[in-house]
Amino acid sequence: MTSAPAIFETSLLGLTPQRRGKVRDLYVVNDHLLMVATDRISAYDLVLGSTIPDKGRVLTQLSAFWFARTGDIVPNHFVSTTPDDYPDVCRPHADLLRGRSMLVRPTEPIPVECVARGYLAGSGWADYQRTGTVCGVSLPTGLRQSDRLPAPIFTPATKATTGHDENITEAQAAELVGLKLMAKLRDLTIALYAHGATHAESCGIIVADTKFEFGVVRDAARSSKTGEDLSDGDEIVLIDEILTPDSSRFWPRDTYRPGVAQPSFDKQFVRDHLDAVNWDRKPPAPALPDTVVTRTRDKYLEAFRLLTGRVLD
Repeated sequence: MTSAPAIFETSLLGLTPQRRGKVRDLYVVNDHLLMVATDRISAYDLVLGSTIPDKGRVLTQLSAFWFARTGDIVPNHFVSTTPDDYPDVCRPHADLLRGRSMLVRPTEPIPVECVARGYLAGSGWADYQRTGTVCGVSLPTGLRQSDRLPAPIFTPATKATTGHDENITEAQAAELVGLKLMAKLRDLTIALYAHGATHAESCGIIVADTKFEFGVVRDAARSSKTGEDLSDGDEIVLIDEILTPDSSRFWPRDTYRPGVAQPSFDKQFVRDHLDAVNWDRKPPAPALPDTVVTRTRDKYLEAFRLLTGRVLD
């Protein structure tokens, strides 16, 4: 398919910016938020200068696909991806927004990333080699790189707005958000991972690990302080993105071979290139060659096609 023009950042006249993330530009629109997924790509917690055409469209439309499938597990913030449904102030930007934006309801973001791991890879593999554990979770001895774990594990991380996220134990996460909320987040994370991994495997993709983000909609009848534990009447809501190549480690099922690193459908391909050129992981990040950009775009599009059963709109 022919790619749409790549977008590095947006500045939408008439809309109130809320913040700019590594990939998404957020705007306040009446009593909702508008998330616009650009084609920026980050690696090692730094935004690269290169773009991956169609990447923002893949992330938006794949997240919408998963939000529709998982609403019976946990409510989410999704309202619409159709600019015709957006408030009138968005209409002048409809062409830019179509396919890469999502109108969502606002929540109080929970300051913990909820990671589910079904296989031993990435920072989990490095942790296991040093300690025999992953984020404090004890695992059997003798596991190899990329081995499937006996059961999926929950390994939270701090959610940094700048700099590096840090893996933490569940007990440390509970100190940040409260025991009751942490237990609920763990259960939801494992349930979402189980659903996503089962569907993906039927499509030829192994979800080695993935992260979820949640927010809270507080009970309007209750005065609460940001960050305090869950109370009756509060609603946990799945937010941001879900089971995308940016938030997950996707492996082709047909070439899976434990004991070595796996080829992937995600941005690991970009990380591998940056490692090969001996980048010190400090700004400025090097530009990506055209071949890496094209291969990365192809991997994102293929993951989308396999998971949804259709080509990108």
